[in-house]
Amino acid sequence: MFELLYAKLLDEKTKKLSEKIIINIAIISFILHLAVIALNDLNLLGNGISGDMFTNPISAIYTPFSFILVYEVYLLIYYLPKSMTIYIGKQYEIIMLIVIRRLYKDLSNISLDGNWFESSENLQFVYDIGATVILFLLIHFFYRMNKFRVRKLLKLTETKPELIRFIKLKKAIAVLLVPTFLIIAFFNVYKWGVQVSEFSQGLVSGLDVNSVFFDDFFTVLILVDVLLVLFSFAHTDKFNKVIRNSGFVISTILVKLSFSVTGLQNVLLIIAAVGFGVVILWIHKLFEQNKLPTNY
Repeated sequence: MFELLYAKLLDEKTKKLSEKIIINIAIISFILHLAVIALNDLNLLGNGISGDMFTNPISAIYTPFSFILVYEVYLLIYYLPKSMTIYIGKQYEIIMLIVIRRLYKDLSNISLDGNWFESSENLQFVYDIGATVILFLLIHFFYRMNKFRVRKLLKLTETKPELIRFIKLKKAIAVLLVPTFLIIAFFNVYKWGVQVSEFSQGLVSGLDVNSVFFDDFFTVLILVDVLLVLFSFAHTDKFNKVIRNSGFVISTILVKLSFSVTGLQNVLLIIAAVGFGVVILWIHKLFEQNKLPTNY
């Protein structure tokens, strides 16, 4: 059953179709968001909606990026059975896109009056733009260290029974993740709608749009990563691989923790999470270069 569902939900044809659909939705959502901002500016929405998300045209870029992030989530699930490295790399790409998406919100809040560093919004922009450059560089190193291994894995047909079972397990997990994330997405959309309604009525003072969906998303990923570490013991006893996979779990936990703080703490936790994963992979590669003797 899982093999059939996997072929329907996570094959190459479905991936390409999903990409086209998401691109179209992203374009339409961007136009609709701009239209809402224009109508709000012309006072054609009744009492109007306050907040930069509904008054500043730059913030409209935030909406299509949200749908691009949805596609990145799909790619993460798509690559889970194929390559652990790409799967973890997609996690890092997602958190980087969240930071980039937040940059557009930062741009709409920048103040050019007075001392630049007296404004918390300006400081957040500096933190996020610095984090973007550092994260981009770290992700580059992450993929570069394993590029030949990844190409080999994507083309390789495994024959070892224990590895075949592990891949089947990862396919089953990937299939289960699709409805799980859909449920989380619909629940968060509903919760977001309630928050927007309360915000427009002045019942709440602010909206943490960056934690919508992705706080719960990374909670699920932590559980999945722990399961993968536990099941990986069944097909490998290599110390470096066990430590690598365990390190990736710690990296995901640090990303999850970043959603509970703001400002500089948030940025430092994200950089620490990705940086830790890169260092763990680098040390793992050093272990791979050690050729232990088989004959004594």
